Amino acid sequence: MDIVKQLSVFLANKPGTLAEVCDELAAAGINIYALTISDTVDHSVVRMVVSDTRKALTIFEEHGVLVVENEVLFIENDNKPGSLSKIARKLAKAKVNIEYAYLATSPRSKKGLLILRPSNAKKALDVLTIA
Repeated sequence: MDIVKQLSVFLANKPGTLAEVCDELAAAGINIYALTISDTVDHSVVRMVVSDTRKALTIFEEHGVLVVENEVLFIENDNKPGSLSKIARKLAKAKVNIEYAYLATSPRSKKGLLILRPSNAKKALDVLTIA
């Protein structure tokens, strides 16, 4: 479990835009570890955790793309019922709000990846690393 940088990229909501972003990142050797997309009528917000945040920021800035950097928790957790509940309960008890989260795993995997944006990343990390 770590505090990592997440990029929120504001893109046109039209076919091909995500492909262009992925092509640029791939050409620079940047791997995407996690990604979620929220859409509105005229744009999308693409939140991503990547292997090289600084290089990705430079690419987006060179293309005039609006990007915001935030701290999130990068959590590899057990892929079993109740795992997320346990995390959410610990944070609630410590009065740390979960502003948003996204996760994914294969049904056969023993571990999953959770990206969590808490109201206080340092406090959340402290709370969750206490046994």
